[in-house]
Amino acid sequence: MTVLLATRSAHKAREVARILRDCGGPRIITLEDAGVPWSRAEEGLEPWETFEENAASKARHFARATGLPTVADDSGLEVDALGGRPGVRTKRFAPPGRYPGLARDEANNEWLLESLRRVPEPERGARYICVAAFVEAEAAGAGGSRRSAAGAATEGARCFRGEAPGRILERRRGGGGFGYDPLFLDLALGRTFAELTADEKNARSHRGRAFRAFAFHMARR
Repeated sequence: MTVLLATRSAHKAREVARILRDCGGPRIITLEDAGVPWSRAEEGLEPWETFEENAASKARHFARATGLPTVADDSGLEVDALGGRPGVRTKRFAPPGRYPGLARDEANNEWLLESLRRVPEPERGARYICVAAFVEAEAAGAGGSRRSAAGAATEGARCFRGEAPGRILERRRGGGGFGYDPLFLDLALGRTFAELTADEKNARSHRGRAFRAFAFHMARR
């Protein structure tokens, strides 16, 4: 089976493709491969308060639009000292206009460091979370409204969750990865996700764990 990966992130698409290839998962195509043009509706696909609901919302939208079985993920960072923030707001954590001229990832990292300025490093426990949601084309009509009852947003989707524990450093280390990777320390290895090779990161990351679970599910169908 060929599965549509519903993301516009080139970084994420490369990472997921490698994870699935290495574990014998299904072949994926991207939105670009499928010729799906960007639309303003995509800006409103993540209104929910859980990773599961947001991932299912994206998968359902693109399964409806293309008629293809679709997998989408919602990923984020939870920091203990910030009460679990940024959570589902991870991608848009930095206040708009706070760091003029910085790309979104850089602005988010700056805001994270600023938010933790008075927190000692041993108290900066955190975890990366990824939920991959898979929707068959024929199930894409289920669920979905912001007014739906609790849990209805994930109706028709199979969700696979992966977590990776770590700690937020006081300064960046490493030139690889993306997002918060230069600040996210893998405690077992003593290196940040930005210092790991692609294979090392995929073996330990939240996204690797979620998409390997997805691949296992697909292999058993």
